[in-house]
Amino acid sequence: MSGTERNVREIPVLYLVVPCYNEEEVIERSAEVLGGKIRRLVKENKIAGGSKVMFVNDGSGDSTLALLHRIASRDRLFSVVSLAGNYGHQSAILAGMMTARQYADAVVTIDADLQQDIEALDRFLECYQNGCEVVYGVRNDRHSDGAFKKGTATLYYKLMHLLGSKVITNHADYRLMSQKALDALAEYKETNLFLRGLIPTMGFASDVVYFDVKAREAGHSKYTLSKMMTLALDGITSMSVRPLRMISALGFIVFVFSFVMSVLSLVDWAKGNNVPGYTTTMIVSLLIGGITLLSLGILGEYVGKIYMETKHRPRYIIDSIVWQDERAEDQ
Repeated sequence: MSGTERNVREIPVLYLVVPCYNEEEVIERSAEVLGGKIRRLVKENKIAGGSKVMFVNDGSGDSTLALLHRIASRDRLFSVVSLAGNYGHQSAILAGMMTARQYADAVVTIDADLQQDIEALDRFLECYQNGCEVVYGVRNDRHSDGAFKKGTATLYYKLMHLLGSKVITNHADYRLMSQKALDALAEYKETNLFLRGLIPTMGFASDVVYFDVKAREAGHSKYTLSKMMTLALDGITSMSVRPLRMISALGFIVFVFSFVMSVLSLVDWAKGNNVPGYTTTMIVSLLIGGITLLSLGILGEYVGKIYMETKHRPRYIIDSIVWQDERAEDQ
């Protein structure tokens, strides 16, 4: 890009969108760190006044919402979007982005636990000023994860790439999106959200910023194994039809195998070799039965996704918004 193109963009109004679910132990510290970073960026003239931190309460069952209201009431730098129920991490992120795009030139989504390096924002903004509409935050490594999580994550990304998904390895919803990209994202109406796979398909100019993962400031991860499995399954079924094609290929292989076994059985019968064949029968029956049930399960997942999409239910419902129009003051 030429220097002229890099200088076209004005200093942006930036919103940090922070999804929250039962984060009472860390939310005060999160507000302190994120708010401090926004103020420093304003003073350094990297973002415009009016930039904010927008917390999205995803139906928390603890005192998270009360704490967020207290934070927003004493400091106009913070705003709160409260969802009517627990819609899930992806929907909470989308709700925040779609709300923030009305006010911001660029939006960065970041987790409340402060594990994602907030200092990477400077490089995000550099990429934005250089013309990128989307900037992905990618962790340098997974040394902070246990062996099980590290292994399953590596396997998952390899599987997603094998299935044709454009998901970026080790990217976990820490990203910057311009208002232009957000307006385009608003055109996507599917109920089954998998933003990590969906956004890279949009085709806008993008870049990657690498960062180191930090330890949680407080509390514990709310991303349980079942939630991770659900996200993985949503990612596979919403971004690829290759599992259906694999079923067809597997069906053909089983058909060929069954045909060969039938011919061999007929040859043995013609030769008078009446071998009991109990083991062979069991193996073939179990093989075909297992493949059939697996295939029905995969088909069921896709049929279920189709069923939910045809209902056109809202992906989230906003219960309340706490937001002040005044520009943030330097403190």
